[in-house]
Amino acid sequence: MMHALRLLLLTFTLMAWAPGAQAAPPKPNPFVMQMTVGDSDAQRRAFLQMDKVLEDIGTGNVKIEVVAYEGGITSLLANNNDTATLLAALARNGVRFKACRISMRAHGLKEDDFPLEVEFVTAGAPEMVRLQMQGYRYWRP
Repeated sequence: MMHALRLLLLTFTLMAWAPGAQAAPPKPNPFVMQMTVGDSDAQRRAFLQMDKVLEDIGTGNVKIEVVAYEGGITSLLANNNDTATLLAALARNGVRFKACRISMRAHGLKEDDFPLEVEFVTAGAPEMVRLQMQGYRYWRP
């Protein structure tokens, strides 16, 4: 009995010191930003806010998704001189961008009008709700 107890204690001690037995790093905090404003200056400021958050808090600590619909759909266009470069840089840092197909139709836009970094969703508002139901925090620019 005493031998079995010592063996069990030794096993637990070795497991505690074994490589890889350390706690997993914390998961990044998820945020979803709703982009509905058509003002290019406001869109650029929102993209700069995301960049600053990633810089200050760290790309491994924050997970950001942007859902663009209504007038905000223009923020994701490949030919948007105010946001295209920022969008590419943010995407390289893990930010995901989603364009609403309903708003695309309303503005006469096609998938080809957007850079490769942009994903497409059926509708923007339901995507916002879906992400929040999955634990994303709402971030208003």
